[in-house]
Amino acid sequence: MASVFGHGIVGVTIIKLFTSKQTRLLLLLAILSTILPDLDVIAFNFDIPYSHPFGHRGFTHSILFAAIWALLLMCFFGRKDKIVWFAVIFLSTISHGALDAMTSGGKGIGFFIPFNNNRFFFPFREIKVSPIGIKKFFSEWGMQVIISELKHIFIPCLLLLFVRFILQKSKFFIF
Repeated sequence: MASVFGHGIVGVTIIKLFTSKQTRLLLLLAILSTILPDLDVIAFNFDIPYSHPFGHRGFTHSILFAAIWALLLMCFFGRKDKIVWFAVIFLSTISHGALDAMTSGGKGIGFFIPFNNNRFFFPFREIKVSPIGIKKFFSEWGMQVIISELKHIFIPCLLLLFVRFILQKSKFFIF
């Protein structure tokens, strides 16, 4: 998996790309949604195998989970701009699996669970997989993860935000 920082910056980028009228609540929920799928690591504590649909990188990393989560948050919090709320939360949630599918470790992502239990990676797998646990993160391995995420997540996100800024200033941007 990418680190909490890598996932979080994608949530910030998504909300900035989709709306200039974001609320603090939507921003917070977008960031939370980029991290939420990794709650499935608790499956290890219950001896649920990685390959099980509810194992790590399983259902909570799926497209269906992202859609259900986005629909729930849109219904509870998205009083105005429901489509924007759904899009931001859905993309933030599914971005987690997408980033994990670009990492150098693990056994793949269950994008299509419960319809298909196969796990998938993308051909681009240059993001270093982050260690599980804070103590392991503050090591040489964690430093390699941060450098990898700077190159493959942070810089692309900043470039997207810069392009959005330029387009917005030049009146070509519709949001």
